[in-house]
Amino acid sequence: MSHALHWQKSTFSDGGEGNTCVELAATPMTLHLRESDTPDTELTISTAPLAHLLHGVKSGLFLNPE
Repeated sequence: MSHALHWQKSTFSDGGEGNTCVELAATPMTLHLRESDTPDTELTISTAPLAHLLHGVKSGLFLNPE
């Protein structure tokens, strides 16, 4: 059974001209991202890889040492 996703706009999307918002919808194990100007194009990611990415970003794993 398929449920409709509840899309929420990012608080960082402050308007601009037209539909310039990033939107997010979540299910228990999946996050869905899209831009409001192209609602048929959607990025879907499971929560575990996203959590690992965010941990790497927060820990500085992707910083370029100079």
